[in-house]
Amino acid sequence: MLSVVNADGSTANGSSLIDEIVREGARRMLAAALEAEINAYIAELADQRDDKGHRLVVRNGFHQPRTVTTAAGAVEVKAPRVNDKRVDDATGERKRFSSAILPPWCRKSPKISEVLPLLYLHGLSSGDFVPALEQFLGSAAGLSPATVTRLTQQWQADHTAFMDRDLAEVDYVYVWADGIHLNVCLEEAKACVLVLVGVRADGSKELVALKDGYRESGESWADLLRDCARRGMRTPVLAVGDGALGFWKALAEVFPETREQRCWVHKTANVLDSMPKSAQPGAKKALQDIYNAEDRDHAEAAIKTFAQLYGAKLPRAVKKISDDQHQPLAFYDFPAEHWIHLRTTNPIESTFSTVRLRTKVTRGAGSRTAALAMVFKLVESAQQRWRAVNAPHLVALVRAGARFERGQLVERPEAVAA
Repeated sequence: MLSVVNADGSTANGSSLIDEIVREGARRMLAAALEAEINAYIAELADQRDDKGHRLVVRNGFHQPRTVTTAAGAVEVKAPRVNDKRVDDATGERKRFSSAILPPWCRKSPKISEVLPLLYLHGLSSGDFVPALEQFLGSAAGLSPATVTRLTQQWQADHTAFMDRDLAEVDYVYVWADGIHLNVCLEEAKACVLVLVGVRADGSKELVALKDGYRESGESWADLLRDCARRGMRTPVLAVGDGALGFWKALAEVFPETREQRCWVHKTANVLDSMPKSAQPGAKKALQDIYNAEDRDHAEAAIKTFAQLYGAKLPRAVKKISDDQHQPLAFYDFPAEHWIHLRTTNPIESTFSTVRLRTKVTRGAGSRTAALAMVFKLVESAQQRWRAVNAPHLVALVRAGARFERGQLVERPEAVAA
C-alpha cells in the first residue's frame, strides 16, 4: 500500500515512513505465518472425511479484523478461520482450531506485557500509559488503565502461585540470599525484598523465592526458609550471603547442614568502612589478594599479610577478617570454575541494580502486594537472560558429595564406597 510522504519524512497520519514500513512488514509476516499454520493444520487432517466423502476440516474465510499491539507497533490482523466439523468422542462437542501464534484472546504481545511492569515501577501511573506508549506503538489499543489494572491483578496471582509451587522436584545445590531495599510501596520503611536465587543440578540459575521482610531479621528469613522446606526444598550444599543478614541464624535453624559463604563484596565494603580513606586503596588491593588467591593456603597467607600491614593501627578492620575467616574462604572447597560465582552475591546484585535504577523516582506501586508483583515480574523477565555457572556438569558432583582440593576433583563418592 502506497503512502503520501511529507517533506519531513512523515506520513499523512503523522507517523514516520520507517515506522509505517516496519508495521506493514510485521503485518504481512504475521499474516503469512497464520496462513502457513492453518494450511498445515488442514493438510494434516485432509484424510478426515464424512460418510459422503466430504472433508471435515476446511477453510471458512476470515475472522473479523482486530488490532494487536506488538513491539513493532499496532498491527491489524485478519486471522483465517477454520470450519472443523469433527466431534470429540469424550465430550460430544465440536473440535475447534486454536492458533498457537495468535490465540483468540491475544490483544498484545508478551513483550508489551513485559514493558508495563517496568514503566509502573519507574513511577508511571496507569493513566499515563496510553499517552506514553501511544507515541511509540502508534495506537492505544489494549493499553487502557483498566487493562493495566487487570494485568497487575494477574501478576499478583502469578507471584502467589510462584510462592506456593512445589519444590520437591527441584534441587538447588547452591543458593544466594540477600535483602534488597527498593523504593517501592512496602508495609514499613525499613522493610525490604528478601531474595533467594539458586543453582540447579544442571548448572542453571533460578529464582527460588521473593517476599518482603527485614534484612537483618532472623525470623523473616526463617519464615521464608521454613516455607521453602515445607514445599519440599532439599538442603542446599552452600549458601552465599552478606555476613550482616539475619539469614544465617535462620539457615542454621532450618538447613543446619548447609555450609556458609560470606560475600566478599559486602565483606570488603564493611572492612573499608572501618578504615580512613587514605588507607582504603591499599587495603582494597590487599583484600583482593585474599579472595583472588590460587587456593586456600595462599588466601590464609594473604590474611596474615593483611594483619601485619594494618593490625597495629587498625585492629578493628583486621578483626573483621581474622575472626571469621572460615566462612569467607569456604568457596575454596568447591570446583575452581565455580569460585567466581560463589564468593559474592553478584547474581542477585546484578539483577537488582537495574531494578534499583528503575525505581529511584517511583511514587509507589499502590500496595505491598502490587509492589512485590511488579518486582517479581521484572526478575522473572531478567531470569531468561541468566547464564549457567561455569562448568555446569560439576554441580551434580558437588551434590553427590565429591571432594575438591585446590579447586580440583580428587575423590568421587563411588571411590569411597569401593
